[in-house]
Amino acid sequence: MEHTPVLVTGATGRIGRAVTDLLTEAGAPVRALVRSTESAATLPAGAESVVGDLTAPESLDAALRGVRTVFLVWTAPPDTAAAVVERLAAHTRRVVHLSAPHRTPHPFFRQPNPMAALHAEIERLITASGVAATTVRPGLFASNALLWWADTIRGGGVVRWPYGAAETAPVDDRDVAAVVARTLLDDGHAGGDYVLTGPEALSQAEQVSIIGQVLGRRIAFEELAPGDFRRQTAGNPAADMLLAAWAATMGHPAYITATVSDILGRPPRTFRQWATDHTAAFTDVRR
Repeated sequence: MEHTPVLVTGATGRIGRAVTDLLTEAGAPVRALVRSTESAATLPAGAESVVGDLTAPESLDAALRGVRTVFLVWTAPPDTAAAVVERLAAHTRRVVHLSAPHRTPHPFFRQPNPMAALHAEIERLITASGVAATTVRPGLFASNALLWWADTIRGGGVVRWPYGAAETAPVDDRDVAAVVARTLLDDGHAGGDYVLTGPEALSQAEQVSIIGQVLGRRIAFEELAPGDFRRQTAGNPAADMLLAAWAATMGHPAYITATVSDILGRPPRTFRQWATDHTAAFTDVRR
C-alpha cells in the first residue's frame, strides 16, 4: 500500500464517496477533491479535503502535490479536459479513470451518445499524456432503479416503461467502488481495462418484479411506447440515448463479465441483493 495520498475526484458523488470510505477504512491516506469547504463536511473523518474544480485546472495544483495516484471521475464539461489531464500527468504516476463500456462489442453499449464520446476523448488524452492508466467501465448501475421507478413504486402505482423485455446486467454501485478501491490500493493494475457488470441477465420487467418480490407485493408493469417515454422525459438528454440502447439490445442476452469476481475474489452482488438492501427507498413515502 502506498503511503502517499490517493486523490479522489468526485469525492462526494455516489461512487467517489464510496471509494473514499473504502480507502479510509483500509487505512490508506486519502485526499478528497471538493468544490467547497461545506461539501467536505460530509466526508469521513480520515480523509483530507482540498478545494478544487475540474473546470479550473489551476485549482488542482494544491490537491495534486505529493500524489502518486488519482481516481478521476469526470463531472464537468469537456472544455478543460486536456488541461486537467496535462496537470495530472505532470504530478502523478497513475490515473484510475471511471469510464464507460463504449468499446464493448454489444449493441447496448455501441450506440453513439455524447457521454461515450466524452469518455473516449478523456481516454485518448490520458493515453497521449504517457501517464499509466487503469480504466474501469461499469455497465448499467442497479441504482438507476431508484431514479426510474422508486417514486412510482412508493406511490403504489403501475410502472410504465419502454422496452420491458430489454435485458441488462445491473451492477451494484458498491461493487464498482470496491473494484476501484482495489485498483487504487494494489499493484499490478496499471494498463488494466475492466468492464464491470452484475452476475445475471435480467429484463427491465424482471427487475421491477424482483423489487416487488423483495417488498412482498406485486408491482404491475405496463409497456410504454417509446414516443410516450420521450414526451414524458422531455428535456432529459439521456432519454434518446437510453431508448436507442434498449432498442438495440432487444433480442440479445445481456453482456456479462466475470471482472468483479476476478478482482474482488467474490461474486458480484445480485440485483435481488441490491433491492433487498434498498427496500427503504421503495417504501418510505417521506423520500
